[in-house]
Amino acid sequence: MSKRHNAIFDDVLKDIPEASAAEKAGTRFLKRSNALAESGEREEKLLRWVDPDRCTMWDRHNRAYELLNEENCRDLIDSIRAQGQQEFPAIVRRISGTDGAEYEVICGARRHFAVSWLRANNYPQFRYLIEVRDLSDEEAFRLADIENRDRADLSDYERARDYLQALQLYYGGKQKAMAARLEVSEAWLSRYLYLARLPDEIVQAWPQITDLKELHARSLRPLLQDASDSVLAEARIIAEHQASARKGQGAFMPVPKVLSHLHTAAYGAKTAPEQRQFGDSSRAQITMHRRGQKFRLEFRCDIAEADLRKAFDEFVNSEIARE
Repeated sequence: MSKRHNAIFDDVLKDIPEASAAEKAGTRFLKRSNALAESGEREEKLLRWVDPDRCTMWDRHNRAYELLNEENCRDLIDSIRAQGQQEFPAIVRRISGTDGAEYEVICGARRHFAVSWLRANNYPQFRYLIEVRDLSDEEAFRLADIENRDRADLSDYERARDYLQALQLYYGGKQKAMAARLEVSEAWLSRYLYLARLPDEIVQAWPQITDLKELHARSLRPLLQDASDSVLAEARIIAEHQASARKGQGAFMPVPKVLSHLHTAAYGAKTAPEQRQFGDSSRAQITMHRRGQKFRLEFRCDIAEADLRKAFDEFVNSEIARE
């Protein structure tokens, strides 16, 4: 986590009480950081080692637990095995009546998977390190977001989907209020919310949801605005191909090719842009570039106003004549 995100993380936690005194029996104090408390003494947190089976994922956890596997958790599995224990605690809260689980995991899904995998694969000595907190759902959401915001192994689409749900659940649909609580710009949040709102046909056209990036959503926005029906029809065809690949029938269509197909569905095969000039001389000309239904006009920065108006009038009259 960056220093800025650490500060936000600490701000969320500062008013949340640690585990009660009654919980201290059977627990141990372990150092969580090297930061000094205001008193000048080293600060330590109350942590617990537990069987991971005593924990369940929060149903609003921003990571899709079902997508975790030995391959994408290999780095963490190897690290825990090499260190002999989990180094950083997961943040959990107490629950009751959920399939016998005692704790709900707010931050730490990959750590939970890694420890569970090790225990199931000849390393039964490993236990899951947790820090128990009393958290509201909104506090839990912000903690999970801050912990995972800089992590490359959490996909943009997973994050975006989490934001869209939280917008209604915790902030009454008010994007400005949510951006303020997350300490991000409204523009930044808006881009992720647009990603989360992409039609399901588009999402299914990607090899995996973890491949769908916020940058892709920006590329798709003009396509869906200009030719939604054509783009969605092509996306459905691609989605059928990707579904077959998920069943082991052929290879996935890679993301660049998906984007190319959708772009072609919107605007047709790529052609060289039309180019024409208007005006009397090179210093008094407008150069028009046209691709599809869009124009781009270029002219010298020192063109005289009268020449610019004359050239622009020629351009307008030319287009009217072509209609």
